[in-house]
Amino acid sequence: MEQITDPATARTTPDADQPPFAEQPPFNGQPPLAEPPRAARPAFRLRRSRTDRMLAGVCGGLAESLNVDPALMRVGMVALTVIGAGVPVVVYAAVWLIAPETDAP
Repeated sequence: MEQITDPATARTTPDADQPPFAEQPPFNGQPPLAEPPRAARPAFRLRRSRTDRMLAGVCGGLAESLNVDPALMRVGMVALTVIGAGVPVVVYAAVWLIAPETDAP
């Protein structure tokens, strides 16, 4: 196989008689997976924390589920309460009544 070098791009290009993408594996009809299948990930479950709580453990449990710092959740809750004229307080109370506590202490 003879290689031709393009001086403008300084790349080596294959001959014209060679099919394009000859070194790539054949396409099997399915796109490559960018993320693991859904069954491999644990399902999101909102639970109140027993260990990381200030009032009812809602922010601690949500932070545990999202893998973020609970302090960030609490600061965000206060900011949303100020901006949203108290609506997040009602949502917090509803989650307090509905969401179960975590199984492990």
